[in-house]
Amino acid sequence: MYYARDMKANDLLTDQTWYLWDYDHTYRAPTYTRVRFSWEFPYYMINQANIGIKGLSEASGISDVDKDALMAQFLGLRGFYYFQLALEFNHHPSYDANADAPPIYTEPATESKPTSTITELFTQIKSDLTQASSLASTSRINKTYLNKNVIEGFKARVHLYLGEYAEAQTSAAAARTGYSLNGSEYGLGFDDIEIDEAIWGLSQSEDQSNYYYMAPHAFADHAANGYYGTFVNDDFVNLFSSTDVRNTFYHQYSTNTAAWFAWVMGKYNFTFSSDMIMMRSAEMMLIEAEAKARQGDDTAAATLLYTLQAERDPSAVASGNTGASLLEELMVERRKELYCEIGVEWFDAKRTRSGISRTGNHRVFLDLDPDDKRFILCFPQTEIDANEFMDDSLNADRL
Repeated sequence: MYYARDMKANDLLTDQTWYLWDYDHTYRAPTYTRVRFSWEFPYYMINQANIGIKGLSEASGISDVDKDALMAQFLGLRGFYYFQLALEFNHHPSYDANADAPPIYTEPATESKPTSTITELFTQIKSDLTQASSLASTSRINKTYLNKNVIEGFKARVHLYLGEYAEAQTSAAAARTGYSLNGSEYGLGFDDIEIDEAIWGLSQSEDQSNYYYMAPHAFADHAANGYYGTFVNDDFVNLFSSTDVRNTFYHQYSTNTAAWFAWVMGKYNFTFSSDMIMMRSAEMMLIEAEAKARQGDDTAAATLLYTLQAERDPSAVASGNTGASLLEELMVERRKELYCEIGVEWFDAKRTRSGISRTGNHRVFLDLDPDDKRFILCFPQTEIDANEFMDDSLNADRL
């Protein structure tokens, strides 16, 4: 889902891969696979969480410490996946606070529920994550499990999306506590969740692997035996200095920068045991910096931003920007730091209601206006057919 969001924006592009239709923006209709998956997978995970919550609530013989730790996992994941549904199927709440949103289930599903409103959905998301954080500790078995840092990271993303900047600042600072920056790890392939910056990830092994389904690794790595599917906009490449460790771009198929396939990246290594890093300390630092800037504390924001920039580039020079210029610099820095990780450009365009215009050497050019319907998916036809509370009228303004 994250990789599909990356393909919808401007900095990256693709051709004949599974994500072609995301890139082309021809994947939104109620019967399409992307629509069904983006609905059914989160709801499957939400239902699993609800089964866990119900079972745990009824269980005996479990210590309070273990019960709290497990409940934090279930509530944290439920809030996380409801947030994914909100992102895929609704505009920002400030566009229409009462817009029809995915139904809310807080118990194992036995019958259909009517749609919620986007306001109600975010109330549920924040409730789940707040309760999860209150139950969680910073300890865990390994980085594939949620702990307090991860859940605070989820909260930071939600608060940032909603423009709740004081809360975003607090949660981002809590999320990155204990996780340092380490620029020397940036070029190692993003395939090991044990790197210093990784807060949360999905571990893979040869015998328990996503194999060629693994995005972004199987699609972004042009050296291993994968899909060779991710290319980079030359305008984006030009944002990086030659000494920036995040500048992993090189020519593989053409030195003609006008060709859409001219630039590829070396950010990811693909093997069947490549871990998938889902949250890093650098993202949390940037959330904290942006939140400070949007609350008027430009000095603290600029200090945090330069700390990251200097870690990434020994030639970095503090810009001295303030106000709107500092905010713009922070938004660009998020793209430079997080490309091909969390769909950052698409996410930021949705939350700031600013749209996306494709430039550079794209294969398909398009403009997404602020609140463009292409930022959201139609409700899936399978759900409309199965849910007595939903009908085709819900998609009238989405098609």
